[in-house]
Amino acid sequence: MSLSPQAHIAGLRRLLRLEYEEEKASFLKIADRAGVSRLIERGRAWFPIRTGADFINSLDARIVEIFRSEPAADSEISHEFEYGKPVVFFTLSGDPAAAPRLLFTGTVNCVDGDRMLVAVPESASLSVLEAPGLRAGVMLFFDETSFRAMFDALDAVAAGKGRMGALNDFISAPSRRASELSLPPLGFPYLNSSQEAAVNKVLRAQEVAVVHGPPGTGKTTTLVEAIYETLRRESQVLVCAQSNMAVDWICEKLLDRGIRVLRIGNPSRVNDRMLAFTYERRFEAHPEYPHLWSIRKAMRELRAARRRSDSWHQKMDSLRARAQELEIRIRTEIFDSANVIASTLVGSASKILEGMTFATVFIDEAAQASEPASWIPMRRARRMILAGDHCQLPPTVKNVEAARGGLARSLMERIAANHPECLSLLSVQYRMHRDIMRFSSEWFYGSAVIAAPEVEHRGILDLDVPIEWIDTSLIDVPLQQEGEAPAEAPLDADTAFREALAGESFGRINKAEARLTIATLKEYFLRIGKDRILDERIDVGIISPYRAQVRYLRTLLRCEAWAKPFRGLISVNTVDGFQGRECDVILISLVRNNSQAQIGFLRDLRRMNVAMTRARMKLIIIGDVPTLTSAHPFYSRLATYIASL
Repeated sequence: MSLSPQAHIAGLRRLLRLEYEEEKASFLKIADRAGVSRLIERGRAWFPIRTGADFINSLDARIVEIFRSEPAADSEISHEFEYGKPVVFFTLSGDPAAAPRLLFTGTVNCVDGDRMLVAVPESASLSVLEAPGLRAGVMLFFDETSFRAMFDALDAVAAGKGRMGALNDFISAPSRRASELSLPPLGFPYLNSSQEAAVNKVLRAQEVAVVHGPPGTGKTTTLVEAIYETLRRESQVLVCAQSNMAVDWICEKLLDRGIRVLRIGNPSRVNDRMLAFTYERRFEAHPEYPHLWSIRKAMRELRAARRRSDSWHQKMDSLRARAQELEIRIRTEIFDSANVIASTLVGSASKILEGMTFATVFIDEAAQASEPASWIPMRRARRMILAGDHCQLPPTVKNVEAARGGLARSLMERIAANHPECLSLLSVQYRMHRDIMRFSSEWFYGSAVIAAPEVEHRGILDLDVPIEWIDTSLIDVPLQQEGEAPAEAPLDADTAFREALAGESFGRINKAEARLTIATLKEYFLRIGKDRILDERIDVGIISPYRAQVRYLRTLLRCEAWAKPFRGLISVNTVDGFQGRECDVILISLVRNNSQAQIGFLRDLRRMNVAMTRARMKLIIIGDVPTLTSAHPFYSRLATYIASL
């Protein structure tokens, strides 16, 4: 029995509260040096740091520049610092038993490699970060703002008034059909038939439309065209995504299409082109900004004066009124000049957008956003267009009860289940050899996705098998790293490739399988030839679902002399780290090997879908077939499929 619209939102709010409490508790646990070390390893802290410039930016916020003075040895694992996230500065003394001392909070303004700009309170004392005998660091802090935006959005939906309530009622009623405008179909010669149908559905939709884009099917191309055509009917649209990186990506494609974009927030990839269309950069480039700056400077100097009198207050009120008038004028001119306003989902709640409304909001990578987050921009829009793939990575939810209760189910997935008539499946993929794509198409997409003629037979070597599974249960003796001590006990086929727990993090690791993975890549490179690899820039991705295995794979790779010429062509990362990427060759180390057939989150098949569909021409899976095939029918069918090629 399906829940009523109000009951569904009430349930979501309860689950979000569980996630809120879990997140809050996890930050409060950082009470010792070991906790800080774990955060550094997970990319949630920089330590130690050194400070650089201290200045006031164009939006009148105090900014401090910091540098990671000792970059992590495993710095390829992407850190989690990005624009808008709250942080807290801390210090540690030389005493090994000392706990971190939390100082003051801030908000990430910009990250560029090992350099970060952080907005801090004007009262923050930066001298304590350079105090003798102490070393300073910065860690991600509890993100109260994001949760508050989600709670507020759910409350607005629960109130049942206006467009949000009506849209929730529609989504919750599978019996209701989506209403559409009667428009003649438009043709787009540069799109395939499924992409063309998707754009037309977006233009006709009155409540919601979903562009379902499996890997390599040109989802971004289709979404950009849908936005372009919408702007021929509407003066301005809001474009959002869950992460800053996803917002940057769609912004770049919109700019390439000649669309005027205004980016709210700083881009995650810092370059001149990206910065040029941010609100902050355009604000400071406005002709009237120097006048505003002089007024703000006068206000700061007046505020610093000790003596307060009637004339002081009169001067301050006059300056404040002039500054406010200028700010409004500059802001209005900046927004009026843009076709697209782009931000993260949480960023759409920014005060900068206060009072603004849009006919349409486009949400890219919607399947990775939780439902509460997807409702945030709907407070400003009449209809929503979602794009993504709910058969790939789901929203990240840390609380197990909340995830099982449905918080890990995106709004896109809910719409797909209740209103399949709103979906447009992009059915032609332009990335993979047909044999790599076919299993994913059969399992996840009802065999509806096919390979474009120009890629269906693409390969690297003649007579090569595009996809193979190296079964570690058939290998008697694992490879041993040069200089590594031999095992204390003799290894046989049953124990050689067993998984293990890695250190304090209790992540899964399989060292023998990691060595086999590197050896397999070396052998494949020898078959291709060094000159061809470098000339054609054949790139490789090594993926493992487990972070501990990723670290060990990187350690092994750094020690391999043969791999040095190919450093820029080989990437090693988790499944999440490879979302949105593709490589000519992909190797996947599955890690799990045990007699109980326990495979943990390898049961989340959407992650395997992501991992397998990163490959253009060659996919090599390495793992214990008996463990995987006895644990889940997906792996049993996959092994059978690969054996049949």
